[in-house]
Amino acid sequence: MAKLSVNETTTFRWSLEEDAAAYSAAGIPAIGVWRQKLSDLGAGRAAQLLAEYRLEVSHLFWAGGFTGSDGRTYRESVQDACDAVRTTAALHARCLVVCSGARAGHTSNHAHRLVKDALAEVAPLAEEHGVTLAIEPMHPGCAANCTFLTSLDEVVRLLDAVGSPWVKLVLDTYHVGHDAALVGRIPQLAPHIALVQLGDARQPPRGEQNRCRLGDGNLPLRNIVDALKAAGYDGYYDVELLGEDVESCGYPSLLDHAKAAYADLVGE
Repeated sequence: MAKLSVNETTTFRWSLEEDAAAYSAAGIPAIGVWRQKLSDLGAGRAAQLLAEYRLEVSHLFWAGGFTGSDGRTYRESVQDACDAVRTTAALHARCLVVCSGARAGHTSNHAHRLVKDALAEVAPLAEEHGVTLAIEPMHPGCAANCTFLTSLDEVVRLLDAVGSPWVKLVLDTYHVGHDAALVGRIPQLAPHIALVQLGDARQPPRGEQNRCRLGDGNLPLRNIVDALKAAGYDGYYDVELLGEDVESCGYPSLLDHAKAAYADLVGE
């Protein structure tokens, strides 16, 4: 059954402890855990804390950087992804978001090969722990530092090349919802979707991500969600909000609005 999740970037300045308390108090059933916040607490204590607040973990983010764009070697990034798989399982989550890393001076073919090989290496461990690796394509207007995968077509080709049912994709409406053809493609994409992230925007990204509250932007969120439901998607809808347009909103009001917007869009 579909379920609401809120990503910890939405409450950027809060700690994991503050997030857990506030999300639970707001009646939000699941949380997208950010490794940067998790590092201050540790996976074991975090799992206990989230259980105390009866919060499910929709996903852990992120692992990747297999192209070396963040200063790590290929081998270090693969080992980190393996560690992240184990952490995901320790949090009783079933999805690990993966970003490829920037192209970093590689040819396009070589960059794709690095990511394919890394996913193929990590996938057996992911299967062992019951964790899906979810590749996130990003809008080219804000992807430069995170990934060279800027279209759904690229990611679907990558999934086909890896050939593992434990490697799927993240459909983030902020990144791919600007494509007028998206709604019509959802029936074919649905079997490949591990996680849906909900974000809205008043204009396409131009540098930094600048999301707005759901419904305050121009993206066809209702059409996208209706198509996902019709195609049989019944996983988490993770609300991810960050940028100047939400900076002036207090976090409690963001959580309340996210919950109401989700209920309106998904009908839960």
